[in-house]
Parts: sequence; structure tokens; C-alpha cells
Amino acid sequence: MTSQDDDVIIIDDDAEAASKIDGRPRRRRLPPMSVFPTLCTLGNLVAGFAAIHYAAKPIAYVGPWDWSGLYFAAVLIFVGMVFDAVDGALARLTRSTSEVGAQLDSLADVVTFGIAPAFMTVMLVGHYLGAYGTDYNIIGPEADSVFGRIVWGVAATYVCCAALRLARFNVETPTAAAEDHMIFRGLPSPGAAGAVASLILLHQELAAAEIGENFVRAAALVIPFITILCAFAMVSTMPYSHVINRYMRGGRSFGYIVGLVVPLIVLIWWFHFLAALVLCVYVLSAPVQEVWKWAKRRRDAA
Repeated sequence: MTSQDDDVIIIDDDAEAASKIDGRPRRRRLPPMSVFPTLCTLGNLVAGFAAIHYAAKPIAYVGPWDWSGLYFAAVLIFVGMVFDAVDGALARLTRSTSEVGAQLDSLADVVTFGIAPAFMTVMLVGHYLGAYGTDYNIIGPEADSVFGRIVWGVAATYVCCAALRLARFNVETPTAAAEDHMIFRGLPSPGAAGAVASLILLHQELAAAEIGENFVRAAALVIPFITILCAFAMVSTMPYSHVINRYMRGGRSFGYIVGLVVPLIVLIWWFHFLAALVLCVYVLSAPVQEVWKWAKRRRDAA
């Protein structure tokens, strides 16, 4: 505490002394954390870790249900997306949002939606480049293959963009209220990870169907280009809609519910194809909208 009178300043050290215990700074006490949202956030983190684990499996690995390691990894990314959606909804429903929960959610998202998709892309391309008589360790900054170095750079860029996207989101979002989550500035990291994971999932489904080795290999080599587009979209300023808050929140008519349930059933029935289609359309929605606005402004000016 300070007081000033006739240029004489008196300093009260009681407040500073109270903030110390035995000469050491007192640690800030953490607020209570809600159990269920925190467990969902940790479930998201574990799903990302498990996705990395399964993505590291050899290309010949066949797990339960005849799923490959990359197939398991892609499915686990979607499991992480479910946990990520549920933890925020539970926190708002129980009014237990906290700064600790927000930071924990971002840390989990960096693993599940940043590191895991990038590692999956590296492993996918490494599998199909190495399958043609070349060294398996062809992906990396030390690789002899120029394309291998490019793919590693794409994956590293994706991880950095995901981390920057999440850090910017924490700073720019004023509160945890649903009203502040209607529009995303830049592609949200779950959407980017879902797009990459859905393409890898579709690729593994086509590979299991044995539709053609050359086609499967070419499809694997295209996925890094989609990955880098998602990375740049995350750090852009293009507006993306929050699908759940915008289209599934609040009271809706009976016809609206029917129109929502039927596409969801179709999505579950042909999940591999429609998930990739829907998520890629979502990624492209903001760029297409921006191009449309630019063309409209040019037309109006002319």
C-alpha cells in the first residue's frame, strides 16, 4: 500500500509480505475442476496418444476387425473429436468452465488434432514410398528423397499451425459462452484433423478393397497437399461456422429434426466416403465464400 503527501511516499510491505510464506512466493490456489468435462478432455488426449501409437504400426499390421494401424489411428481421431465436443458442452451445461480446463483442452488438442494427424501423414507416405524398394526411412530432413523432405516439412508446418491456431483461439475468445463460439476465425483444429483423418480412413478402406496398387499409392501421395492446405487454413482469418452451435443449438421444428436425422443416418451407413466429402467441403467452404464475396465486389464495382 502506498500513500503520497507533500512528496513523501510511505510504502506498506504488509501486502507483499502476506503473499510470501517463509520468504518464498505463495503459490496460486487452483479453482475446483469439474470431473466429467476434465475426464472427457483427458479422453481426447489419450485418443490422440493412441492414434500415434497405432499409426506407428508396420504396414502389414492387422488388428481386430481386420483394421490396419492407420485405420485405427483415423478412427481414434474421430473419437477425440467426440470427446472434444462433449467436454465443452458438459462444462457449459454444468457451469463449470475454468481457465485450467481451457488450457488443458488446448494441450489435448495439440496432441490429438496437431501431432497425431501430422504423424499419420508421415507414416502413410513413408509406407508407400518405402514399398517400392527404397529405404523405409525416406521421410525426414535427412532423407535423400526431395519429396520425403517436403512431406516432413509439411507435417512440421501442420503441427506449428495447429499450435498457433489454438493459442490464438485462447487469446481471442472472450468467454466460454456458446454465443462466443458461433464463428471461428480460421479453420478449427478438429476440422483440419478430421479432414486429414477422413482421407486416410478412406484411403485405407480403398487399399483393403484392392482396387489397384498404383491408384492407392497415388492417393497416399496426394494427402500431404491436403494437409498443408488445412494447415494454412487454420492460421488464416477466414470465418468458419461452428456447426453444432449454429445448426443444433436451441429449439427447432419437427421438420428440421427430420431433415437432420436422415443425413446423419446416411453418413453412418457410408461413413468412409461421406465423412471425407463433408469434412473436405467444410474446409473449402470459407475459401469458396471469400472468393464469391471478392467476385461479387468486383462485379458491383464494374
